[in-house]
Amino acid sequence: MAGPLEGYRIVDLTAMISGPIATMMLGDQGADVIKVEPPGTGDLVRGIGAASGKMAPLFVTSNRSKRSIVVDLKQREGIEIVERLVATADVFVQNFRPGAADRMGVGADAMRAIKPDLIYVSISGFGETGPYSNKRVYDPVIQALSGLASIQGDRVSGRPRMVRTVVPDKLTAVTAAQAITAALLARERTGVGQHVRLAMLDAMVSFLWPEGMMRYTLVRPDEQERRPGVPQTLDLVFETSDGFITAGTVSDKEWAGFARAVGREELIDDPRFATGNARVANWDERLGLMGEILRTATTREWLERLDAEQVPCGPINSRRDLLTDPQIAANELIVESEHPVAGRVRQTRPAACFENTPSEIRRPAPSLGEHTDEVLASIGLDAEQIAHLRRDRIVG
Repeated sequence: MAGPLEGYRIVDLTAMISGPIATMMLGDQGADVIKVEPPGTGDLVRGIGAASGKMAPLFVTSNRSKRSIVVDLKQREGIEIVERLVATADVFVQNFRPGAADRMGVGADAMRAIKPDLIYVSISGFGETGPYSNKRVYDPVIQALSGLASIQGDRVSGRPRMVRTVVPDKLTAVTAAQAITAALLARERTGVGQHVRLAMLDAMVSFLWPEGMMRYTLVRPDEQERRPGVPQTLDLVFETSDGFITAGTVSDKEWAGFARAVGREELIDDPRFATGNARVANWDERLGLMGEILRTATTREWLERLDAEQVPCGPINSRRDLLTDPQIAANELIVESEHPVAGRVRQTRPAACFENTPSEIRRPAPSLGEHTDEVLASIGLDAEQIAHLRRDRIVG
């Protein structure tokens, strides 16, 4: 069935994670995503992780629902191929360092001169100006600069800690995908394309701000460094007699429910914990007490009791546990399929479920240059021309 973005074409010059995941999401939603890769290695992510049949797992999930062509953008004829693709496209996405696209001949002005209503998207690490704009960037650098590593810091020593998944990269991808669909909607209404600029740093700081920067939102004279606001989101890991759970008690009702669930109803009116402000002020004492209590029974016993009192709680799943979690199974979130190169693969379906225009994994991640001939034919090149381009190593 047609997806919500059926009929839109995206020329994707991105590599690594943030750009490819953004365009993967749009491909799942029906857009025709043409991934343009350099000769030789292609996207470097093709070589990250233990591969099966030369198909790396990170590439499999970040680049599904796309077609791949190989074009040498260091040659003028390669740029001309991209120009012909852009003439048929709605969106162009690149994540080169600022200035690189212009030097290559695929900058916003050049591409929009070919297709004036084009949505041109530039994803960068830090933005196009400023002292960091030309620095190389990977996810940990954004974790460090954005405050995320500080927020994740050890609560005793204050030592910053990184999140062990590439949150800034993936958040930037989601932000980019949303921005592209918004720009397409604006174009439908006005007929006008535009240049969308997105910095990973901007996406991450904006994402963290609501609760991570809560103490700095209201401008006050005493803005010294403090423990991050809303500590309810921190360190809610409790050991049971046979595993680990999390449990949250933000409201008075939830705290009372916890006290009843653990058989300690005297805690409901304990002045240290009787109000939300008191529970925050006595955060360490409260968590220590909860931890002592929860170590005395099994995960299953506590979850049953806490659920009966409607206290937000859940088991702390390992990565393997995700494969058998009953709620994930009920949601039919994890799907398996046969990849023509990698063999049997397991991944998540698109998270958003559309009633009338379903989003789905529309094609497996492509081999390098798998669709070069097919895509070139679609923009009017004949077999002889394609053969000439191959002989000259302009395409692959």
